[in-house]
Amino acid sequence: MTKKPYYITTAIAYTSGKPHIGNTYEAVLADAIARFKRKQGYDVFFQTGTDEHGQKIQEKAQAAGVTPQAYVDKIAGEIKDIWDLVGTSYDKFMRTTDPAHVKQISKIFEKFYAQGDIYKGYYEGMYCTPCESFWTESQLIDGKCPDCGREVKPAKEEAYFFKMGKYADRLIEHIETHPEFIQPVSRKNEMMNNFLKKGLQDLCVSRTSFTWGVPVEFDNKHVVYVWLDALANYITGIGYDADGNHSELYKKYWPADLHLIGKDILRFHTIYWPIFLMALGEPLPKQIFGHAWLLMGDGKMSKSKGNVIYADDLVRLFGVDAVRYFVLHEMPFDNDGQITWELVCERFNTDLANVLGNLVSRTIAMLGKYFGGTVAKSRVENEQAPDAEFKATITSVAAKAEQKANELRIADALTEIFTIFRRANKYIDETMPWALAKDENQKARLSDVLYNLAEAIQIGASLLDSFMPETSAKILSAFGGESRTIEACNVFGTPETVTVKAIPPLFARIDYKTLEPEIEKIRAAQIAEAQAAQAAQGAQPAQAAQTQSAEQPQESEKTPAITIDDFAKVELKIGEIIACEKVAKSSKLLHETVKFGNEIRSIVSGIAKHYTPEELVGKKVAFVTNLPPRTVCGVLSEGMILAAEDENGKLSLVVADKEIESGARLG
Repeated sequence: MTKKPYYITTAIAYTSGKPHIGNTYEAVLADAIARFKRKQGYDVFFQTGTDEHGQKIQEKAQAAGVTPQAYVDKIAGEIKDIWDLVGTSYDKFMRTTDPAHVKQISKIFEKFYAQGDIYKGYYEGMYCTPCESFWTESQLIDGKCPDCGREVKPAKEEAYFFKMGKYADRLIEHIETHPEFIQPVSRKNEMMNNFLKKGLQDLCVSRTSFTWGVPVEFDNKHVVYVWLDALANYITGIGYDADGNHSELYKKYWPADLHLIGKDILRFHTIYWPIFLMALGEPLPKQIFGHAWLLMGDGKMSKSKGNVIYADDLVRLFGVDAVRYFVLHEMPFDNDGQITWELVCERFNTDLANVLGNLVSRTIAMLGKYFGGTVAKSRVENEQAPDAEFKATITSVAAKAEQKANELRIADALTEIFTIFRRANKYIDETMPWALAKDENQKARLSDVLYNLAEAIQIGASLLDSFMPETSAKILSAFGGESRTIEACNVFGTPETVTVKAIPPLFARIDYKTLEPEIEKIRAAQIAEAQAAQAAQGAQPAQAAQTQSAEQPQESEKTPAITIDDFAKVELKIGEIIACEKVAKSSKLLHETVKFGNEIRSIVSGIAKHYTPEELVGKKVAFVTNLPPRTVCGVLSEGMILAAEDENGKLSLVVADKEIESGARLG
């Protein structure tokens, strides 16, 4: 039977520097989808790679004292090493400096020009070098790039322009008649309402102010604009030929089934790229998915703050599959996710060490201790409770996980799979194998229990192999089995016997305190690197700029004065904390249930490092109660607790010092 082809791509990584974990997330996500599609029986082609032309690259190469080609060779090698480190199973690593790609870009540009899609003009506007984008004054936000928030500079040069409006109506019709084309739906609405329906300006597709790019052969002052160059990689990488002599690979896999990209480059992929394809007479990709961002817990990643997290550091401290699990599990479908060192450690301990690792270790140990490592499938027709419900739960997961994966809800698919391991742990508590082992008359029952556990673990490990391949392989090897198909995971009791062998712990718990010295080294190195870069550019390092002599103490900043009317706008009340717990996804947050008179509210506060939940229950504390509600780490927060913090970071709550009714107003 011929397998159905499935072509998936990532955005190609820009070779301006080493990618952080937020960039790496996309490669891991694409890999998980590609592996799952292979498991479903598709003939998958997975392409990723690097975007290597542009003004920013030329400037960085000059600063480094090397040629642009030498610079991108180095960075592309680093990116490929990281993609390999996190286990991406790509079929092709594409580079836009590949001669075959460069040749096709020249031919595509000439084809557009010959068709009348491109004309020579003159550009004057504001240019963002990091984004390689031109903007008008009206498009800027606070005078800065609306995409990345960085500084822009006036630019004025001769350029070729693409007639975007020529194809705009056709693209609008395609998006409206293909609701699956742009996902999630919020991204589609953004592109339609903010760009397409407002009318498209013609797009600058060449530059003359730098030379590092694909030359325009009929006008050698120009190089092809980086976005036209980069976007075409999705077809040139599989053998597209502008003259129509396409490779068999192209004929087999195009149009792409999925372009997986970050939401920040949605406009280029959902507007510019489809229009280029229309001009080429090629079919459009079936779906473009703009995933959210993985953000640092305390704000934007910055080397000067020492808070950039890289995949290789994470892998060194936690292992490959732990990193894969975290980035896949913690990223919501349509919202930004968060990452901190503390969160990774917390998730490692709770999900991987406690739920999965502990289950596998306990089951293997009991099988070895009570049956020498081998148990047979039960022949008893009348099952004891809770076996029937347990088996039904385990065999229901494959279909649910498959549905979530098909919808690209990978975090939800992983959650479904982990219900197997959580249910298996509960099954151990329900059946108490250690108690059964004390009664010789219960030996058959003990055998059934351990067989059921082994079977559940193998089904779970089989479903896990697309997301945590190394861990899945270790588990299945320990239980003497192979990864099962999705269909086979719907059936409980496949092997006649199970024989296990001992393996080292999959995930040994980690005390975060033991990691802190290494994390501090990483942070210090980043700050030093950022300061060195500033110094090399002739800028004064931030730390030195803030240094003052002991004889000249710095004057403290004054808070602007307010009127009594300003103060009256803030509603302050005494609330009694009647319940408190830690927020599951954070080491910093507590969730308080607070009574204000007859009203009960849910409030989230970042005070977990200063107070335990037990300390807070019963306290009457001051709160701001007229802030708009918001959701923090999945928990509703309907107010803000008041606390004082000294220069040493010590925190103290504003607590009522005399007995007073909850709900009392401050003022």
